[in-house]
Amino acid sequence: MKEKKQPSLAVALIPIGAMIVFLFTGIFMFEADPHIPLLLSATVASVVSIYLGYTWRELEQGVIKAVSLALQALLILMIIGTIIGTWLAGGIVPTMIYYGLDILSPTYFLPAAAIICSVVAIASGNAWTAAGTIGIAIMGVGIGLGMNPAMVAGAVISGCYFGDKISPLSETTNMAPGITGVQLFDHIRHMLYTTIPALVLSVIIYFFIGLTFKGKGPGVSDIATLQQELSDIFIISPWLLLIPVIVLGIIALKTPAIPGLVIGSILGGMVAIIVQGETIGSVLSIMVYGFEMETGNEVLDNLLNNGGTEAMMYTVSLVMIAMSFGGILETSGIMNTIVTSLLKMAKSTGSLITTTVATCITANIVACDQYLSILLPGRMYLTAYRKRELHPKNLSRTLEDAGTMTSPLVPWNTCGAFMTATLGVSTFQYAPYALLCIISPIIAIIYAYTGFTIEKLPKDNRMEEQVTENNEVSVML
Repeated sequence: MKEKKQPSLAVALIPIGAMIVFLFTGIFMFEADPHIPLLLSATVASVVSIYLGYTWRELEQGVIKAVSLALQALLILMIIGTIIGTWLAGGIVPTMIYYGLDILSPTYFLPAAAIICSVVAIASGNAWTAAGTIGIAIMGVGIGLGMNPAMVAGAVISGCYFGDKISPLSETTNMAPGITGVQLFDHIRHMLYTTIPALVLSVIIYFFIGLTFKGKGPGVSDIATLQQELSDIFIISPWLLLIPVIVLGIIALKTPAIPGLVIGSILGGMVAIIVQGETIGSVLSIMVYGFEMETGNEVLDNLLNNGGTEAMMYTVSLVMIAMSFGGILETSGIMNTIVTSLLKMAKSTGSLITTTVATCITANIVACDQYLSILLPGRMYLTAYRKRELHPKNLSRTLEDAGTMTSPLVPWNTCGAFMTATLGVSTFQYAPYALLCIISPIIAIIYAYTGFTIEKLPKDNRMEEQVTENNEVSVML
């Protein structure tokens, strides 16, 4: 059996450099999709890994393991595709848009969008669920009001990830303290110090952005025309709003996301048949290919022609390729070498937390998955935080401030790909407006260097940690 080499930093950076070159060349020079550049990056990573002594069989197992981590996300993505289709055909999303045009105005729209999505995400515990339900409707209302879709998507994502981050029902909110050995609600309370200011700042900025739209949106007659066209095509009724309420209620009662969303898709299909007059055959087709209708109104066509599992296949394939790349880097120890090198730069509390932030962002870019951006740094840095006598909830908070929050800013990350597919806006377009996701890691770094809310381990805990470390050393000897 060939002996495996530990990659040096120079060797570890070869596939990372290749990824940067391939993505930049493909996306910005040739306006290509990121799929093939990432596939070429995975090829370079494979060649480097084989040079280090790994067999293709070992790399293949790493790829399978990595892709399996994303299977739940991919299933949710496909189910969201059926929900979008059936909720459009059932008149549920059109009803949300119809009444939303009455309630919301361009001036206050972005702050309202962020707050509404945050409430729904807290209740559901899942940013994807919130984006795939209320987020779709808010996008429709925003487009109907003449708002920039990228701005609307940014506000939706900010709200969704605020709720996802602090909800006790969220998987990431449970994962971060689970890895670091922190109590769930201690973790949530400690996160509020960074997350609440980030949300407040985001809402204030959204408010001032909204002021620039004052008097520039469509007139009352334009909105009335759009509402009239919606009511001509669909039966609009406030009773249809019960469907999203029921689905969010089911998920809030701790029903797993997949069965909860499947119920939402089935209810949407039933409403399409019973209320809107669709046939069973047409609903089954809509679930696969999405809802299609040509109205002659470009705005309305953009709102209505969406959904279906077929529309999600672009994103599914992107996620699978990206996760394959991350799996190869993880298996061959390349990711470990990069993280270890980053840790050497951490000479103070401020630099340690900043390094954690950088590692989480790097993991989101390279490993292409939100969970890995929490799992890898959490595993790697826990001992370093203990040695500095820092309470592990500082680490669990930072994992979320940087790992959870920056995941939708990477186009090939599972979260970025999902949001693009669901909201219909590319990651590069909405990223500058996903303010909460940008502000959260910045606040984490500011706190790290000022010492604000950075908690030390209690003295008793420090003694226990020292005894544990000494015992571990004795056992090793």
